[in-house]
Amino acid sequence: MDKPLRSLSGLIDFDCAARWGSFKLAAQELHKTPAAVSQQVRQLEETIGMELFIRHPRHVELTEKGHELASTVARMLADLRAKIGALQGGSEERVLRISTTHSFSIKWLVPRMHRFTKLYPELDIRLDSNDKQVNLDDDAVDVAIRYGPITEGDPSVLFRERLIAVYSPELLAPGQTEITLADLPQYPLLYEVSTESWMQLLKQNKALRKARYNFSRGYSHWGVLTQAAVAGQGVALVAYGIACEDIQKGMLRQIRCQDVATSKGYRFLVNPSKAAMPKIHQFRAWMADEIEVMRRSLDEVHATAA
Repeated sequence: MDKPLRSLSGLIDFDCAARWGSFKLAAQELHKTPAAVSQQVRQLEETIGMELFIRHPRHVELTEKGHELASTVARMLADLRAKIGALQGGSEERVLRISTTHSFSIKWLVPRMHRFTKLYPELDIRLDSNDKQVNLDDDAVDVAIRYGPITEGDPSVLFRERLIAVYSPELLAPGQTEITLADLPQYPLLYEVSTESWMQLLKQNKALRKARYNFSRGYSHWGVLTQAAVAGQGVALVAYGIACEDIQKGMLRQIRCQDVATSKGYRFLVNPSKAAMPKIHQFRAWMADEIEVMRRSLDEVHATAA
């Protein structure tokens, strides 16, 4: 018969030791002695009947089962801390918890967030930048903004992403005013995951020819790809939503050509228990306004390129 888990204190010590990989460092965070932390973890191991750490002279290492339990415990404690924080704050209405991807957070949301907080200074913003899926049924998240395949008519869709070719002004040679499609063989071409979208852009702009293109640098995230373009590492095919702020600031320039439509975009997902709260409607309306401004700037580029 399995032994019951009678105390949560062992789980807190376990979570801390798992994060630090050390009883000594965990003890410093918890204001305990290393021996006390070690004893709590040992009692937890005895209770659940499995070893959670491999103990080395200067550090500890999670076992395979320890890794699995550490992930669950960390998630559970995060939810618990979020609920306690909300209760201590006195009102769920004053805390807005947003989860979104790393690239969207760094390159789109954060540069604009000051405009939202100026409108609603009473809100306490908690931003979690994470590419993993989140559970919208718990109190750790109010709103999740996620990138992926979208369908027409889905009310959660914020915008459909488009891909554009961009470059840093630093790539321009003396006397050169712009980079065109005809110039591309002279530069490294940067891409996200695969070169397929580059080939699509070249084809629809009738720019495919016998010249050799240097598809030498691939990146796993739009944000990193866009930053590589800002750094002058080559001409990049990037998501407009991620690059638009750098274009507005003059850190990137857009090649005048047709962009590439995609079947992916961003969706605004809401914790069902929070959907009726004013803070959710305020944030959604503000995002819609910001996206409309972004869309108009892209339309202006289209008009110039036409």
